[in-house]
Amino acid sequence: MNAAQTNPISLRGWLLFAAMALLWGVPYLFIKEAVETISPAAVVAGRTLLGGLLLLPFALRMKALRPALIQWRWVLAFGAVEMAGPFLLLGHAEQTLPSGLTGLLVATVPLFAALIAVLGGNRSVLGPARLAGLAIGFAGVAVIVAGPGMVADGPTALLAIGEVMLTALLYAIAPFIIASKLQGVPSIGTITVALFAVGIFYSPIAALTQHEVPSVRSTISLVLLGVLCTAVAFIAFFALIAEVGPVRAPLFTYVNPVVAIVLGALILDESITGGLLIGFPLVIVGCWLAATGGTLRVRKPPGSCLRSRPAEGHPVGAKASGSRCSSITRASSMSESSRWYISLMRSSASSSASSSISSFSFASSASCSVAARSMTAAADSRSKKR
Repeated sequence: MNAAQTNPISLRGWLLFAAMALLWGVPYLFIKEAVETISPAAVVAGRTLLGGLLLLPFALRMKALRPALIQWRWVLAFGAVEMAGPFLLLGHAEQTLPSGLTGLLVATVPLFAALIAVLGGNRSVLGPARLAGLAIGFAGVAVIVAGPGMVADGPTALLAIGEVMLTALLYAIAPFIIASKLQGVPSIGTITVALFAVGIFYSPIAALTQHEVPSVRSTISLVLLGVLCTAVAFIAFFALIAEVGPVRAPLFTYVNPVVAIVLGALILDESITGGLLIGFPLVIVGCWLAATGGTLRVRKPPGSCLRSRPAEGHPVGAKASGSRCSSITRASSMSESSRWYISLMRSSASSSASSSISSFSFASSASCSVAARSMTAAADSRSKKR
């Protein structure tokens, strides 16, 4: 078990947690503001090209582009499922839905991940706690959509809600591509190439759909979306994994919907309905149960070996000198909450333990955008090459 996963969280770790909770809780506010005068396709093109440009120097310095380009077909598939589809769907949906509600509905990613696991033949997901989580989570969605202060008011709202739920499903599917097809590709390369590909694809569509001069407020929101919520967020997530380990790193995602709802209410004056107040805790509790089975702590398996934190300059997941822990041991040292997802990854493809960690982490990232779902895999793949 990595020492970063067993030591108390440092002040730096808590600051990174807070930063990630904000960086991936605020995108829905920026999207809502951006689509006021910028078409959804133009928002996608702008944020992906800007994010790609900012990440390009890091990818070049780490020599991560060539491996990604070699696997360009699967990188494009990942970009389509993780960025091209979800980013457009979210932009279109937020022309109708409040930003806080959108952030909360995206938080259902772990529910869809659990359903995918069941369809993949993983019976561990059928445990009482996880089944209860699925029921509670989707009941919460129903309360939000059709409960007090009904959000689903008319066919346009229903379509928008369907778009957000489809986004959550796509976010749950994306880790399978990483785990089965891109586990040996540095994540920074995958992210950068995918961002540029999506941005280039949407650029002509953006030119055809943008019919007005964007307002200053929308333009600033788009820039912040690309800089903070795309480029800076990925770099911060790398630092968070190095500080607290890949198992604890995604825990901030349970705070993201709170950030989205609070910012929407304070800045955009979005109403908080009775259905939202009732359904919100149901969705969060349901997601937590579905993803963790109610497990609160990381278990140390028999025969596991403790490893010190990687030395300066070594990537997260690199083996400490003299360590005999195999990737299987690293996988078994994770919390019970991760194992159901990892076993599904193994049934889908022969993937490394670290890519499985990454897949679970990112599937749990309810409002995570883009490639957080592949970062841990990249770090470990680089350590293997060394």
